Amino acid sequence: MSTQISEIEQEQLIEKLEIFKIHGRDKRGRKILRIIGKFFPARFLSLNVLKNYLEEKIFPRLGRKPFSILYVHTGVQRSENFPGISALRAIYDAIPVNVRDNLQEVYFLHPGLQSRLFLATCGRFLFSGGLYGKLRYISRVDYLWEHVRRNEIEMPEFVYDHDDDLEYRPMMDYGQESDHARVYAGASVDSSVSSFSMRCLS
Repeated sequence: MSTQISEIEQEQLIEKLEIFKIHGRDKRGRKILRIIGKFFPARFLSLNVLKNYLEEKIFPRLGRKPFSILYVHTGVQRSENFPGISALRAIYDAIPVNVRDNLQEVYFLHPGLQSRLFLATCGRFLFSGGLYGKLRYISRVDYLWEHVRRNEIEMPEFVYDHDDDLEYRPMMDYGQESDHARVYAGASVDSSVSSFSMRCLS
């Protein structure tokens, strides 16, 4: 990650994009920290700003009770919004021990083949404290509702669009067909925060 804008602007960007949001609960009543990977502006954020933001704005709000993470991997591209392995390890190491101990589950929505392979081979060595054992891969949004309270979680529209793609191109689920060549029509390319859909039918 490299800094190209001021620290204040970086903090404002994190807030505006709602990359991290304590939002909803899982089926066991635990708070959920929702992380939208596609919104992560890796090229503009410094590691220190990110760590400070989490320490000041997110960790205190999780309190001292068990919680879960919902990480939405949909649309993450290595060159655009992936912070890098060393940065992920540094962020994980910066999480206070009491917060880390309260993390019960990590729901990993729309994992790609590369991320599955990487975590399968390196996850146990990179992340201490049993985090690897808390990972739950969720290939479709419909399967997420088995773990998370559906009427409490708001998702960006592009997440549902990706699920629609998987219905028609099931080989994408197994990494045997790339989604990089997908052609979007007009305004659907815009991934701004305003393009959210509740789709919260019970």
